[in-house]
Amino acid sequence: MRRPHGPALWPYLLVAPTVLGGALLLGYPLVRNLLISFQEYGMGELIRGGAGFTGFDNYRTVLADPVFWEVVRRTFWWTLVNVALIMVIGTLVALMTQRLGRRMRILVTSGLVLAWASPVIATTTVFQWLFASRTGVVNWVLVRLGFESFEGYSWLADGPAAFTVLVLLVVWQSVPFVAITLHSALLTVPAELYESARLDGAGAGRIFHSVTLPLLRPVFGLVLCLEVIWVFRCFAQIWAVTKGGPGDATTTLPVYAYRVARSLHRYDLGAAVSTLTVLLLVAVLIAYFRQLLRQEADR
Repeated sequence: MRRPHGPALWPYLLVAPTVLGGALLLGYPLVRNLLISFQEYGMGELIRGGAGFTGFDNYRTVLADPVFWEVVRRTFWWTLVNVALIMVIGTLVALMTQRLGRRMRILVTSGLVLAWASPVIATTTVFQWLFASRTGVVNWVLVRLGFESFEGYSWLADGPAAFTVLVLLVVWQSVPFVAITLHSALLTVPAELYESARLDGAGAGRIFHSVTLPLLRPVFGLVLCLEVIWVFRCFAQIWAVTKGGPGDATTTLPVYAYRVARSLHRYDLGAAVSTLTVLLLVAVLIAYFRQLLRQEADR
């Protein structure tokens, strides 16, 4: 007897609008950016059209620029520092939340959700107020604690200080997602495993390393992957606070691509930098997944 095709096709019909919408919203800009990276596309071409193809000339220009490689190194350092802090703090918050009572757990989780749901620009503006040189709360507190050198200190005028402020901002915005996700995963671990480990004399660190981490390794891997993507392509916070300055102290690849396209009106070079950014991110993720699969195969 022939089975009806309607029920089998129905799930695909339901997801088709989302898939088509995502392909249109994400696929077209990606293809358009890739096309511009192979063209001579400046202000004149933007106005009158008719951009000609130049092959790989834009990529040769970008790769021959030492500033580009300095920005690449800074972007990797930016990603490493942020992701390491986010994962460590988020894991600690998730473990702490698991040990709290019901009321305190609800209170902490609600605070994490509110911090996570806050718009990026709103949180960025609050951090700008906190670290303002004359009216900022941070300088006021530090001066009251006896650090007189922070009287009127301009955090955003010094490269390392501005980098630190941006790291604190991104970590603050990212930790709630990691903490909530890992806390939800921790709830799936059977309590009997923890009890057995404690009866065997295992401490908190040993329990986490031998029980929690192996069971939640896929969740940790997924969260780490998402955070690498989010931090690597971070743009709005950096541009809103420092615009990549002072100098190039906080310029990462997305900011560098925007500055090249905006200030030099070289949209072709900006598109080439954007494409190289995507390729670098894909290469990092492929290397990470290969290492993850190798570890799973060795277990």
